[in-house]
This record gives sequence, structure tokens and C-alpha cells, in this order.
Amino acid sequence: MTTTPAQGAARSAPAFCEGILHFGESLPGFEAHGQAPAIAQGQTAIAQPSDPAAVFQTLLAADALRYLTLQVTASKASGHPGGFASVAEAIAALVMLGYKNIITEVGHHAPGFYSTMFLDRSLEAMGISTVQQMGERFREMHGLLGHLSGQIPGLLNPAGPLGQGQHFAMAGALLHPGTLFPVTIGDGGLGEPYIMSSMAHFHTAYPHATNFLPILVWNGYSQEHHSMVSTKPNEEMIAYWKGNGFQNVILVNAKDFDDADQPGDYVDSTAFSIQQRLAFTQAVLEATQKAAQAALSGELTVLIIKQLKGAGVHARGAKSHNLYPQHTLDNPEIVSALQERSLSAEAWQLVRTNFERAAGGPASTHVVTEKELPLPDLGTLPLTEFPVKGDKQVATTAMGELVVHVGQKDPNFVVTNADGNAASGINNINVGLKIIHPTLDDTYFQAPKGQVYEPLSEDACAGLAVGLALFGARSLWCSYESFAINGLPIWQTVTQAMTELRRPTPSTITLFTAGALEQGRNGWTHQRPEIENYFAAMMRNGNIFPLFPCDANSIQACYEWALGTKNKGITITASKSPLPVRTTLEQTRQGLKDGGIVLHDSEGSRKVVFAVVGDMTLLPVLDAATHLEAEGIGVRVVSVINPRRLYRPTDVAWETCTEPDSHFLEDAEFERFFGGDAVIGVTGGSSAMLEPLMLRSTAKRDIFAWKRGETTATAGDLMSFNGLTAEALSQRATELLG
Repeated sequence: MTTTPAQGAARSAPAFCEGILHFGESLPGFEAHGQAPAIAQGQTAIAQPSDPAAVFQTLLAADALRYLTLQVTASKASGHPGGFASVAEAIAALVMLGYKNIITEVGHHAPGFYSTMFLDRSLEAMGISTVQQMGERFREMHGLLGHLSGQIPGLLNPAGPLGQGQHFAMAGALLHPGTLFPVTIGDGGLGEPYIMSSMAHFHTAYPHATNFLPILVWNGYSQEHHSMVSTKPNEEMIAYWKGNGFQNVILVNAKDFDDADQPGDYVDSTAFSIQQRLAFTQAVLEATQKAAQAALSGELTVLIIKQLKGAGVHARGAKSHNLYPQHTLDNPEIVSALQERSLSAEAWQLVRTNFERAAGGPASTHVVTEKELPLPDLGTLPLTEFPVKGDKQVATTAMGELVVHVGQKDPNFVVTNADGNAASGINNINVGLKIIHPTLDDTYFQAPKGQVYEPLSEDACAGLAVGLALFGARSLWCSYESFAINGLPIWQTVTQAMTELRRPTPSTITLFTAGALEQGRNGWTHQRPEIENYFAAMMRNGNIFPLFPCDANSIQACYEWALGTKNKGITITASKSPLPVRTTLEQTRQGLKDGGIVLHDSEGSRKVVFAVVGDMTLLPVLDAATHLEAEGIGVRVVSVINPRRLYRPTDVAWETCTEPDSHFLEDAEFERFFGGDAVIGVTGGSSAMLEPLMLRSTAKRDIFAWKRGETTATAGDLMSFNGLTAEALSQRATELLG
């Protein structure tokens, strides 16, 4: 029985190659340039990007990445090989140059990033040692997710929604000066409105933090058609980046090396002759080194790789974007492409050795997110306990004093706010920590070295805040509740990633104020509490805690608690208007455990319970209590501080979360709070926040909630427009009691 070359190679291949279906002959030049790893023993990178052996072995690495990306996706006839294939040379170059803190904006590049982590042995930390195992666990639960996630060893960020990756790169750059954070950005994703603006905002505030390196994957196609920037001439693309503040725009165009007479502006380098493939690879290596050195030297730099989408895989253009059910491992297109990209056993070992040595070892042991960032001790928070029933106080201002203390103790701490702290009742944060701006102006409390980041972009604010939290630092995202929706997508991405992160990290905390009830004169454009629907739904994720302090003491206790948590998403929603102080600090500390605080309880022939979310909504409820008590009806008013506690344990996926919080209000305690003849939930926001109450209560019950905005003179008028009046509440309570 004869043995084919592929079978022979498989038998002699290193153990990690188990599962590789196609081996090839050595490329021309292997005898000259493949006899020893280009990254020498004890070194962390190649010596010179122009070294012929380094160039040749970088080309081998690019082909290995393409091969693995295609085989692993075809193993499930699912996934996205085409986009990553067009930037394989640049990823290989980064690794060979010793840079592994690589981030992406493109979740569809996941199989390529997994292939990179496999080659440097990072995936062994999750039990993946062979190509066979990688294919088996691709797109499977507890395996290699369809899009990037925080749970994969060696990878720094989640990626799914487009337009987010740059935030993580900038957060990394800010926290780790001297470390390069490359971030690949797709030319389809470049259409997201926030990518360029967020980098421009960041560079204005932090002009010395240039150690993030955008790498534009300019391949001419998005998911299903030509990308919207595919028609730009090279000069126009360069001008676009320079016009947005980039000092260095380094473009490597595969078309310049094409000797295969390929049509169009976008070509596939794997179709070139071996000489031109090497020339293109060398150009990418040299450009990557130049870009990295510039970025690390204080110059805002972008590297652009212009190469056809799908280069070297089963299809080209948008047709290569994802696999369909027919694209199995025995599909002719897949087989042909794998055979074209196949490597010899010796080449596989060479690539593995280089990747393992690069940067000093597997990314899973070296990238910045694989260990906790040390956090300064905050000491004792300067809590101010205002007297109950004393003067009215502004809750947000009270919290602001604590925020200033955190910033003074923790130099990495950043506060972000697109709407302005002064407009949110927290100008004391600006006074104490200073707005970051290159123009020094004491009138506005701004200075180049401040800790308050205030670009007029919710995405930029949310992005930097959550990026810092994911990378291990403390932060606070502040916003008007009505406009926070524009920053919510990345907040949601990070909170989900935190549930499965393999390390503790500070919770991502927000302060949302200027709620709908405070925006009467501004009209419905500023009255959008519907964002609470998102938070209400996300409570079931297991690590999301919307908090609703009822006064200036309560908000301090809420922030105190939030600062002590890990891997959670915590929203604090409070008014910026002066309101009565109704509770002590200790009451809210207990309320954070129980879910709420009993503010008022009276006896009567029958009992109605009001469960109230928010601070301002207590006003009509307490008025209604007076009316009902005059009729001999007992009234209990519960301020719902932490509604997530009111769910049943089986309602929430808490047990699957990193740093799980398993505390829920037990049935007997629930009855103590909410037992009565009738229960009425009241909120100036989304009724969904009261879902746990409606699920568990067995009394006759109803909900009063926000309906729609309108221009009004007072908060009372706006509540009246939405039916949130003492008269309406009293009448409904009487009806429920029969």
C-alpha cells in the first residue's frame, strides 16, 4: 500500500497538527529561509523586517492563519473567513514583530483571532491543543464563540457590534503607556459614525496616548456588497485620515505588487508569484514596524492594508464573508482552497515556534488583560449623612463629592459625561477633578491633566468608561437619562463580557440624571426614560443592577456599594433637583440587600402597598397615602432601591456569571415588604422595572408608569399628563380594594 505525501506529512507532523486535513509541499525558498525560526531562541521578535528569513516565515504564518481560519469554519459550515483573510499578512507581521496586545473592531474576524491564539498555544489554557479540538469546539457552548468574547485566553476584548473595538485600544493605551495596542477596523465597520470621532475626541484629550494603532482592513467589501468606501481613491482615503488628525497614514496596497494581472482596485496577494508574495509580505512587515514605532513615539498613526476580501480562501469579495450550509470540509471549493493554502509539517512547526516565542510567550500569559490591574486603596469615603426631614438636598451633588474623592485617590479613574457635569448637578466633580482639555481655562474648570472626559458624544463617553472598566480600572459614565441610549450598545457589550471574564474587574458604573420628570420645559425630546426597558431586561443576565436611590443619603450608599463590586453593570438613576431627605445611609445599605426600604407604614381596615421606583415619584404617592389613610385604609410605601433583588433566583442567570451575586429577597421577606390587599407599582420610567413585583405578588395589583413626554411648566404637570397623581393613585387603590 502506497502512502501519499499528505499522509506521510500527517504521520510526521507535530502533535498540535492532529486534525489538519491537507498538508502541502514546502514553498520554494524553504531550504534557504526555513531551516531555523526567524525569532531566535530567547528573543521575542524578529531582528529585522527586511531579513529574508523573517519575510519568508511571515508569509508562512499568513498562510497558516488562512488555512486554520478556513478549516475551522468549514468544520461547522459556519463562520466568517473572508474578512480576516485579507489582513492575514498584517496579523502575522504584528506577531513576528512581538506585538500581541491585538484588538479588533470586527467580530467576524473571530476565527482568525482564534487561529492566532492557537498557533501561540494560548488556547491550551482552555484545553485546546490540536487542530482537531479547535474544530470540535468552534461555535460550541463553552468553546470558541462565534464572535469574540472576554473568556478566550489571550484575547483582550469582545467584538460583535461594529464600531466598538477602538474604545478598548484607547483604554489600553491610556492605562499602559509604552505598550502598543493595534486594533483592526473593517472598511465596512468604518461606516459606523463613531469610530473616527471617538479617536479624534480621545486624541484631543490625551494627545500623548498615541500607542494605539488602527489598522484599516480596506478590502472593498462589507457583508453582502461592496463597502461604502470602496470607491475612494487612495489619495482620498489618506486625506480622510490626515484630515482627522492622523500624522502618519501608512498604506500598503497589494495592487502595487500584482503580477497576475488581476482586474479592479482590490487584488489577492496569494495569486501573485512567490517573488511578489514575498515582496508584498516584506512591505507589510516594514510598514507595520514603521507604524508601530511611530505610534509608540507620540505620533498618531494608522496602517492601511488594501487587499481583496477573501484573499486566499474559498471565495473572493463579499461571497467570502461567511460560510453557508454547503461549505463543509468536503465541499469542492473548501477542499481546493485548503489544498492551495496547505503547509508542510516542517512549516507548521516553524510557524508554531515563532508564534510561541513572539512577545515572550503565549498571549494568554502576557497580554495586559490576563491579570488584574492593581487598584489604589480608596480609604474611607467622605460620606455626608444629611438629617432626615431636614433641608432638601440634590442627590447627584452628594454623590459628586464621593466621586471627587475616588479621583483624588485613584489617578487612573476617569469620569465621562457628554451632557456636561454642571448641567447634571455635579459641577463639584469638575471643580475637584477638572475637565480634560488642552486649553487651560479656570472659568470652566478645565485643564490638560484633568480626569473628566466631556466630548459631546455618548458613544465616546460610554466607550472610554467601559473600556477602562474591562481593562481593570475604575470609571464612571454620567449622562442625561434621555440621551444615554447612544452609548448603551458598548455598555451592554462589556457587561455581557464581564459575566464570562476569567478575572475580576471593577464594575462599570453609571450615573443617569435629568430624568424625564425633570425635563418638563425641554419637552419630549428630553423625556426618554424608555432606556430603563433595556436595564430591566438585562437584570435577568445575572450581573446587571439598576439602582434607584430615593434621596441624597441613599445615592451615597448606592455608590459606596457599587465601588465594592466586581464584574457588574450598575446604573444609578437619580434626580438633579433638590428633594426631601427621607432615609439614613444605613437604611439604603439594607435596602440594597433587600431590594427596597419601607418609608411609610400605617394600619387600617385593609392594606394597600405602593412599590415606588425613583425619587420624584414618591411625591404623589405619599400624598395619596394621606388621602387613603383619611378613609381608614392602611398604606405601606416601599422605595424600590434595587429591583434585581426582587426576582426569584430561578428568574436570573446569576450562577453563570463571574463574581456571581446569589442574593434574592426570600418569600417571607417579600411578604413583609409587599404583602397587602392590593399592590400598586409606581414609576416615572419603564413599567418593566417592576416585573419582579408583578411576578411574585399574589395580591390584586396594578402599575402606574411613564407613558409619553410633553412640554410642561412643572414636574407635577408632567406627572399629571402621565396619570401619576395622588388622586389617580388613591382612586385605583380604592378600586382594587373593592
